[in-house]
Amino acid sequence: MSVIFVFDTLTDREIATAVFYIVVILLAVGQFRRRTIVRIATGCILLSLISFGLNRSGAHEAGGVNLAISVSTIAITAYLALKVVAAEAAAHGARAQLIRLARVNSLGELAASIAHEVNQPLAAIATSGDAALRWLTRSPPNVDRAQRAIGRVVEDANRASTIIGRVRDHVKGTALDRQALGAEEFVGEAIALSRGEIDRNGVTLHMIFAQELPLIWGDKVQLQQVICNLVLNAIEAMVAIPRHERSLSISVAPDVGGNMEIEVSDTGPGIRTEHLPRLFDAFWTTKQDGTGIGLTLSRSIVEAHRGTIWVERLKPQGVCFHVRLPAHRCSGSV
Repeated sequence: MSVIFVFDTLTDREIATAVFYIVVILLAVGQFRRRTIVRIATGCILLSLISFGLNRSGAHEAGGVNLAISVSTIAITAYLALKVVAAEAAAHGARAQLIRLARVNSLGELAASIAHEVNQPLAAIATSGDAALRWLTRSPPNVDRAQRAIGRVVEDANRASTIIGRVRDHVKGTALDRQALGAEEFVGEAIALSRGEIDRNGVTLHMIFAQELPLIWGDKVQLQQVICNLVLNAIEAMVAIPRHERSLSISVAPDVGGNMEIEVSDTGPGIRTEHLPRLFDAFWTTKQDGTGIGLTLSRSIVEAHRGTIWVERLKPQGVCFHVRLPAHRCSGSV
């Protein structure tokens, strides 16, 4: 401002040197608050008027016109600068609000995911606990069966603890516990974990494992969650049909590219065509008491393993979920 003031005072009045004060105002934008910018603009106008009074060279009328133009330009620039500052403040507030909403949504998704995933082992614990009580209250008590039921309670309790640990690690950003896995290590164990629900609902299970299946590189607990989700969804989909028609098929085979492909199909009523595009959307569900998070989590887990998941309708009824996981290369993880 001092340099511009000196040049404005020493040059002829016909030269609108004062217009360069707008550079000062523009530089102040983003550096100072609104009140400071107003003070800077006012100071620029005052310096222009003082320079005009001190400057005696040049035509007075032409200098007056240039002064009016300079002062108007400074005022307009200051006004626009204040608008920019206000817009930036509003944008900053909007971003802060979006961040708060994103945190709230993340907490909601986290709570829903915990509720959904932990609900499975808790339901299994309740079922096994009831079974153990029935075996123990018989006359005479069947201790062997009660012990096996209590053993399942312990296994499901440990699984619930492991799931919570995985969720905690995910929130903390901890890397997945990946290792080379065969289909029996996560598909077979997931079916064993779901066996109580399969038997309780009278579902006929068909399992097909192809020979010479490739290994995959992944987190066993998370992949078990995917299989359990698909199996339980299939069981729930078949509740409305007679028990003798309930059939669940699980097949594991290599695809044409040598990767592992898992198919989970059921004989339920199927999925309506208009529902297919939203099937993996968070919090969207066709079930009355569903959370709408199971398939979303399953897709997130599969994609975190660089795999793909999709669904197809079967004829005359039923659906088939496909999960394709990349084969593990011995030279490194996939």
